[in-house]
Amino acid sequence: MDTLTAAETRPRLEAAQRLVVKIGSALLVDRATGDLRRDWLRALAQDVAEIRARGTDVVLVSSGSIALGRGVLGLAPGPLALEQSQAAAAVGQIRLARAYEEALEPHGLVTGQVLVTLEDSADRRRYLNSRATLSQLLRMGVIPIVNENDTVATDEIRFGDNDRLAAQVAVTVGADQLVLLSDVDGFYSADPRSDPGARRYDVVSDITPEIEAMAGEATSGLSKGGMKTKLLAAKTATGAGCALAITEGSALRPLAAMGQGAPATWFLAKEDPQAARKRWIAAMKPRGELVVDDGAAEALRHGKSLLPAGISRVRGDFGRGDPVSIIDLAGVTLGKGLVRYTADETRAIQGRHSRDIEPTLGYPGRAALIHRDDMAV
Repeated sequence: MDTLTAAETRPRLEAAQRLVVKIGSALLVDRATGDLRRDWLRALAQDVAEIRARGTDVVLVSSGSIALGRGVLGLAPGPLALEQSQAAAAVGQIRLARAYEEALEPHGLVTGQVLVTLEDSADRRRYLNSRATLSQLLRMGVIPIVNENDTVATDEIRFGDNDRLAAQVAVTVGADQLVLLSDVDGFYSADPRSDPGARRYDVVSDITPEIEAMAGEATSGLSKGGMKTKLLAAKTATGAGCALAITEGSALRPLAAMGQGAPATWFLAKEDPQAARKRWIAAMKPRGELVVDDGAAEALRHGKSLLPAGISRVRGDFGRGDPVSIIDLAGVTLGKGLVRYTADETRAIQGRHSRDIEPTLGYPGRAALIHRDDMAV
């Protein structure tokens, strides 16, 4: 097993440039009463404010809507029918969003609620829309509160647990660190609640079959995730250049405690998020080609986005979010990118200024045909 234990190999929370924090239902909602743990949430908000003050972007992936809603509706303990879960989520979501707003507003932080389903990551067009929305919120200094849209999600279109969702969000926003606030203080060789000889790992550099065999099942009455889902999340995150940490989150100010050396397990990323994303795009099979003029080619070499004005020819039939090759007038392939318009829309706006997109298409569109973050040159 390829693992590391030296403290100096662990990422530092204060070094994060873009941080995603996953918060489970068992941390937010009192299991006995079904009430929100407001003191805990206010303490977490203080952590988030201090991290944000360092210039780090923060995204919160939060469970809790169903747990809150079932308490309000007086639903009995135990598994819920799909219709009951969706109703509980509808009632709980508004309370959850308001709770985050009330906790973060005293620190001068604005929150925004983002509800997603599995289809939003499986469908490339919707994935790009989600990425653009979250990126814009972060540029504006907003703290996005992301949750699965349990009011409409069914088994076929749901993530199933927020560990997996948090990892996908981390990939979507290009985070370099993801923290899973859990009911255990890291990854162990066995369940420490039943095996006193279980060993906790400070750092895991490679998720081997032996590591996977150590994972157990979910134990919380409110949480759907277990260590297996956390390992799946770690695979997703680290493969996209994002380090992932598991730490105990029930105490007040868990992120501050983590920064001060509280026990945690870090799964190390293989490369930085931007490099991983560029490699992913470069490996895609193109659905079409965009021939660009000399000015656009030069701009791309300097890290600029591709604008409609720089397009000379459009080849192929592609949809929004599809990968396309970018070629200069001499026929040299400059790279690939995920295009924000269909082939027909691109033909309509090619050679035009971005301000002419709305008059041409009849609706407002994005200024860049391919954003530089969605391009491998």
